[in-house]
Amino acid sequence: MADTLSIGIDLGGTKIEAVALHGDGREARRLRVASPQGNYDRTVATIRDLVAAVSQGLDCAAEIGVGIPGTISPVTGLVKNANSTWLIGHPFDRDLAAALNRPVRLANDANCFAISEATDGAAAGAPVVFGVILGTGTGSGLVVHGRVLGGINGVTGEWGHNPLPWPADDERPGRSCYCGQSGCIETFLSGPGLAADHATATGETLTAAEIAAAGTPAANASLSRYEHRLARSLAHVINILDPDVIVLGGSLGRIERLYNAVPKLWMNWVFGGEVATRLVPPHHGDASGVRGAARLWQASSPSS
Repeated sequence: MADTLSIGIDLGGTKIEAVALHGDGREARRLRVASPQGNYDRTVATIRDLVAAVSQGLDCAAEIGVGIPGTISPVTGLVKNANSTWLIGHPFDRDLAAALNRPVRLANDANCFAISEATDGAAAGAPVVFGVILGTGTGSGLVVHGRVLGGINGVTGEWGHNPLPWPADDERPGRSCYCGQSGCIETFLSGPGLAADHATATGETLTAAEIAAAGTPAANASLSRYEHRLARSLAHVINILDPDVIVLGGSLGRIERLYNAVPKLWMNWVFGGEVATRLVPPHHGDASGVRGAARLWQASSPSS
């Protein structure tokens, strides 16, 4: 008998991706469309149509998993903390369930990334996995024994909105963050944060990708500062969670030198100086978010 496929949706600011996934991880179909930016009703309708398209002719499960750049508040039941601001304040899971006539489970996109890599990706089989997305923002998700932890406040993994650990004098008080604080990890480790740091140091206006590819002494110096800050930030995580594996996703997770430099540096701040934690790139790359969304019903804890 053929297995029943699960469906995942990855809702981003510029694109919405859908996948129909076999239980063994094989993709039966994957589709992508542009996000209707700024329009809540059209976003719901676009996902409805995308689910119909990706599941056409396939034996797909009733449940849908959706990764969003935010979370559902456990208090109000409404979206909060979303970079796609047109979702904020709406009962997005309930509206989607009504539009699809199916149950829907939502999770933060970083949680979906972590689920994917912990299930059959770079951290498959590891008891504790911390998945990090380094891109336009800085997010993370925590998976323990195959279950994603959402937390009582729905903010597990909001590592990017803690202050940069062990800051140097020239890192205080740090840039203002959209969350209302200053000096958040996200303001240093996001793509815009790296670009802003490079501009301050050199006067050059380059994107994070351009800095990573430049190979100039100035660009290498900016990347060295970035590695130092990432090492401190991940050492803080290790001291609290002691994960078996940390997986780096997002556009900055493609910078190969991080995987050699950061573990050498984080030894300076991890308590006891002994670190067996592995730092690895994602096995599924940009597809991890949507693949993790497809597994939400199997991997979500009761508090997520």
